[in-house]
Amino acid sequence: MSICENVNLHQDVVQIALHAGSAWLAGSLIGLERTFHGRPAGFRTHALVCLASALLMFVTTYQWQWATGLPVEAIRIDPTRMAAGIMTGIGFLGAGVIFKESLAVRGLTTAASIWITAALGILYGVGLFLAAALGTAAVLGTLAVFRWLEDRMPTQLYAHCSVRFSREHVPDEDTLRTMVDEHKAEVASLSYHLVDHGRAFEYAMVIRSFRRASFEGLAERWRKEPAVLQFDIVPTGE
Repeated sequence: MSICENVNLHQDVVQIALHAGSAWLAGSLIGLERTFHGRPAGFRTHALVCLASALLMFVTTYQWQWATGLPVEAIRIDPTRMAAGIMTGIGFLGAGVIFKESLAVRGLTTAASIWITAALGILYGVGLFLAAALGTAAVLGTLAVFRWLEDRMPTQLYAHCSVRFSREHVPDEDTLRTMVDEHKAEVASLSYHLVDHGRAFEYAMVIRSFRRASFEGLAERWRKEPAVLQFDIVPTGE
């Protein structure tokens, strides 16, 4: 092997290590934030996703190294096709962390972080370090700083509720709405059901409030109400 070939090989090794190492580090940082907040896809998942995306991009960017048995004119470098395949495939992994808990859907932010981690891996894999570094900083800022902002800004909270009364002691709709209003909440939608073979009457509703304590207070109120046979309050959100 000539000196020129040794130099080229050394440069390729350094480039591959730099690209893969940067991708692994970026995925690890994003994954640490997810692990800290107890999400199902955390440190190892994000590190592997970002690293795998970068490694797969090497298949196209270094195609001339492994396609040695083909004539030069037969080699077609098209990294965009590999990138499209990665982003399509990562959707299955993202879908796996989204789950429905009663009426609440959880895991959407984690799925989005996995998806963008794959995109960052592609950027690191092809060597767009400025865009990749800015993207990594933006993702970490979104997950960490935006969470801090969300905790401090007024947010309208929703909950799916149902409350069942004995048929002989059913309050009218105005009375029910007053119960909700007393706890700084508001009925957004309301439906009526005759249940238990006509022996009980149930209100099903969506309520909203700017205070999570409103749901707790309403639950305490209904728990002490003798006419209430059963109730459910399920807050929505991640």
